[in-house]
Amino acid sequence: MLRFSILFIVLLLGLFTVEVLQPVQANVILPFTAGIAKISVFLIELFDGGVISFGKVIQDVDSGFAVSIEPGCNGVEALIILFAAIFAFPAPLKSKLVGFAIGFVAIQALNLVRIISLFYLGQWNMTWFEWFHLYLWQALIILDALVVWLIWLRTLPPRSSDDDGSPPQAAPATS
Repeated sequence: MLRFSILFIVLLLGLFTVEVLQPVQANVILPFTAGIAKISVFLIELFDGGVISFGKVIQDVDSGFAVSIEPGCNGVEALIILFAAIFAFPAPLKSKLVGFAIGFVAIQALNLVRIISLFYLGQWNMTWFEWFHLYLWQALIILDALVVWLIWLRTLPPRSSDDDGSPPQAAPATS
């Protein structure tokens, strides 16, 4: 447990530090966020036309209302937490990769629901928009990462007794 805790904290600190670096923001985070905006517009247009995106902004053409997907709203922080939790835990690499891939999809799917709901809430009532944006959705996205990690833990194969770092046990003597 100590090894997990230390590695988890080191991965969190390292990944959050890398995320805020200007080259990473410009070349990874902003294009990723613009992609989320495009996917959000694609999904909105399945039911409601007149929505465009430019960069990280989603705008209703008729009303002019727009939301900008800012850092903290693109799901990257939840992905970092999930990555650190999965890769700090002693498990086979294949399990870690599969778990993170599924978690990535789960977090981003919920984040798309979040962005689209906030887009409509903001057009309807800014008080509700602020409450959902600052409190409810923030907690739900992090909770999503936690639930994915817990489900992933349950899918892991049982660990053998020598996986915990203790010396192997001698076989009982037979006569």
